[in-house]
Amino acid sequence: MRAIGIDPGTGRCGFGIVDKNGNEIRAIDYGIIETPKEMELIERIHIVYQGIKELITLYKPQVMGVETLYFNKNITTAISVAEARGVILLAGYQENIPVFECTPLQVKQQVVGYGRAEKEQVIKMIMHMMHITSKISPDDAADALAIALTSIYRTEHDSVYGRLKL
Repeated sequence: MRAIGIDPGTGRCGFGIVDKNGNEIRAIDYGIIETPKEMELIERIHIVYQGIKELITLYKPQVMGVETLYFNKNITTAISVAEARGVILLAGYQENIPVFECTPLQVKQQVVGYGRAEKEQVIKMIMHMMHITSKISPDDAADALAIALTSIYRTEHDSVYGRLKL
């Protein structure tokens, strides 16, 4: 099964492509879609949308995981991230890809086994599980790999219990 995980943002949007075949888990690609701060918000959101569409076309994931918006004290940032999430969800929907939304707590629980794990613990576990030898940078890409893996596990779980037909 192949998944794309997205850590949404307008300045930096993390992505991770993960394959799981039996017990073997591999990171196929990961990185960020970055937009210049000087651009208008609508242009930045368009770049994120186009980038996600290109990744979907290139890698043909069977499932998409997108991190939910957590409460942010900076309302302007929260709104722009929510707008980016909107076009990301739309891109998945347009390609008929099942989309799973997950909280940071759910991702940490799935990857590390503890929902309050530190970011560094999640990164180390992802590197170990996917046999990645060099540090994953930036953190947005590591988060996206963890989100992709979480969406695979949720898909497998829902398939077993008859809630999702692939």
